[in-house]
Amino acid sequence: MNQEIKNILASNIKKLREAKSMKREELALALGFENSYISKVEKAKMNITIDKLIKISDFFEIKFIELFK
Repeated sequence: MNQEIKNILASNIKKLREAKSMKREELALALGFENSYISKVEKAKMNITIDKLIKISDFFEIKFIELFK
């Protein structure tokens, strides 16, 4: 995944989490992910699968494509 895209994605996931006043641990638990995984995604240090992106977009009730804008 292109680093610029990773940075946009990381920023958007963090903003969505913070808008719900959630800690990383809470989001990880809600999604069934490891806390360290969410941390790496939010720091743009992890490639993420489409399945996990869909799970995140469903959780935040947004369209998948919105994660990349």
